Amino acid sequence: MKSKASQSQGLLLFHLSHTQQFALGTLKVREIVPYTRLSVIPKSHPSILGAATIRSKTIAVIDMAASIGFKPIGPSDYDKCNIIITDCQRMVIGFLVRGIDKIIECNWRDIEAPAANLGHQVFLTGVARLDGKLVQLLDVELLMAKLFPYDPDANRAILTDIQREKLKPLNILLVDDSKVARKQLSDALDSINIPYSVTADGHDALQIMQRAADNQKPIDLLVSDIEMPGLDGYELAFEVKNNPQLANAYIILHTSLSSEISVSQAKQVGADEALTKFDAHELIDAILRGAK
Repeated sequence: MKSKASQSQGLLLFHLSHTQQFALGTLKVREIVPYTRLSVIPKSHPSILGAATIRSKTIAVIDMAASIGFKPIGPSDYDKCNIIITDCQRMVIGFLVRGIDKIIECNWRDIEAPAANLGHQVFLTGVARLDGKLVQLLDVELLMAKLFPYDPDANRAILTDIQREKLKPLNILLVDDSKVARKQLSDALDSINIPYSVTADGHDALQIMQRAADNQKPIDLLVSDIEMPGLDGYELAFEVKNNPQLANAYIILHTSLSSEISVSQAKQVGADEALTKFDAHELIDAILRGAK
């Protein structure tokens, strides 16, 4: 059955060097503005160039090239650059890039996971070939974690013994294409000693759920990212709810986007809840609701 999930997300293509093209999902992009004068932010990360005032809001601006290990953009080039304003991880951040190429419609099923041999510190969540060229989809969550380190102890959830015992028997599956997001999800459950399985791919998640159902041990609770290459969270939720063997799973979709649209679409495809990631307390509260 064809998914009813919205396929409205495109790709914003831009470049950080003269040869390599990168992309961000358009749902993460709030707007694109020309370079504007920046104010210095004392004691900030070296990749943070300063702060810009855009539409009466002060926003940190990051040299995206420098932050992922490319040659930094020099001040003499700033006037030819653009700032991509993103809304991600409950933060509005600007990324300085050398130039904007175009926005394209894209079938996210055609985006592949990056090769495993690229290592753990590659800021990619997927790759695609467009017009014969390789385009790299950036992992914004990993990039943000480098610049604004996540402290798991600052957001640790606390459970009562009764609540913990309710969760322990559940088969919980976590799905997210971002390494950082997977670690955050895993840390949240590890901190309260709750078992789970985890995967980086929506297609793999569907296969895991089918195998578990075939073995009479169905997944009780699915926690999935929304914006994923291949099979996204909307499609995954739709496929689960339309399979009688899987449909009893309680589905929690989460997103790095501060968007009511994402939440509305999540409900339309059958998800039980939708969260703006990441808050461990909100996640555990949602899991507890799913355990009832």
